[in-house]
Amino acid sequence: MAEARIRPRRRFDIRLWLAGGWLLLALLAAIFAPVIAPQDPLAQDLMFERLPPFWMEGAEPGFWLGTDSLGRDLLSRLIYGGRVAFIVAFAAAFAACLVGSTLGLISGYFGGWPDRIISRVVDIWMAFPPVLFAILLVAVFGTGLGSVIIAIAVIDWTRFCRVIRAEAMSQARMDYVENARIAGFGRLRIMVAEVLPNVLPSIVALLSLEMGIAVIVEAILSFVNLSISTDDPTWGGIIAEGRLSIHQAWWVLVFPLVALFLTVLSFSQFGEGLKTRFDPVLR
Repeated sequence: MAEARIRPRRRFDIRLWLAGGWLLLALLAAIFAPVIAPQDPLAQDLMFERLPPFWMEGAEPGFWLGTDSLGRDLLSRLIYGGRVAFIVAFAAAFAACLVGSTLGLISGYFGGWPDRIISRVVDIWMAFPPVLFAILLVAVFGTGLGSVIIAIAVIDWTRFCRVIRAEAMSQARMDYVENARIAGFGRLRIMVAEVLPNVLPSIVALLSLEMGIAVIVEAILSFVNLSISTDDPTWGGIIAEGRLSIHQAWWVLVFPLVALFLTVLSFSQFGEGLKTRFDPVLR
């Protein structure tokens, strides 16, 4: 009974559940877009141009969030645009995480000349403005989903590298690392089996944050028409279209901005919530 009373109770983190709920809802909508979307996102009909959302006067059945200047259904375009956002978020973030976390672990744990070389490369890499660097890379590689993913991964691996390097340096001074050395474990085994699990909460938080950043960068690139080269809808492309007709059809601009804001905020809060929940220092 006494042990049960002193055992710390796990707090209910409302931000974790709200952020996770929105991300799950948006992800499922993106996966099952052909089933969920009420209309063809590419179908144009100038007879239905700039229809308002369902609660406003002049709305038409089947167009829940209205239409754009070409009569395309806005809700369907948002759902299909989420597909592009999540593909870029997962692929680019995992690629940046793999490269940056690996180099950060090596730099922070081994120190010496590996640390000096990796740190200098990171300093040089971070001297370039990230968004301008992304635009330059996409311009060199050409437009397309693969180019956007590569550009984001090439730019943002440094964020993982710096943070994980600091975490690894801190963990390398802990007693459990010295005990593992005394027990005869090799340095590589200690780094993978002992240090990595203790920096994993930080990696998870950074990974979730990076997914949100990737969504923003993709939206910026598609806003300036440097993302996917087809007519497939993207949130940044819809925002660019809505900016031109803000006075006639405000919903074309507002709804993709809301979707973008909620998704990026949810990725950030979800990562922080996971770190708080699973980091033994913060629990």
